[in-house]
Amino acid sequence: MKSLQDALYNWLTIKVVADARPDDHAARETERFFAKILKDDFQVTNVHIAKEKAMYRITYEKNKQQKTTQLPVELVEVMLEQINSEPEKYINYPT
Repeated sequence: MKSLQDALYNWLTIKVVADARPDDHAARETERFFAKILKDDFQVTNVHIAKEKAMYRITYEKNKQQKTTQLPVELVEVMLEQINSEPEKYINYPT
């Protein structure tokens, strides 16, 4: 992952899917993978998410400083919308 912005986007996108589909083991594992990248590669901790009308606000700590970034709701939720529109393509297989 080249940038923190990309890592935050990837993590939040799959987190939204995993939260909406609690039995989706692949989504949960992928969310953990990106969370580990945030922690290990970018030293990001204490992540908090707030969904606003048009944006997700992500607040986090990096190098003992609090930082905030925003991502558009429509961009973050595109994967979940795709899954919901064609569920037959995204079957959740048991572990």
